[in-house]
Amino acid sequence: MEQAKIDRINALAKKAKEGQLTNEEIVERDALRKEYLAAVRKNLRSQLDNIKIVDKGE
Repeated sequence: MEQAKIDRINALAKKAKEGQLTNEEIVERDALRKEYLAAVRKNLRSQLDNIKIVDKGE
């Protein structure tokens, strides 16, 4: 995910804490959050897929 989108998520979160978001901003925030979570899940899945378990035997 691009840094600009992450910055926008943070800006909307800050604005939400300070006051009230418009309906358009709420929709934008929700879409950006979904995109961010999808990217995090994709990265985690990629990391998990590349893990190799080595059993030295006992």
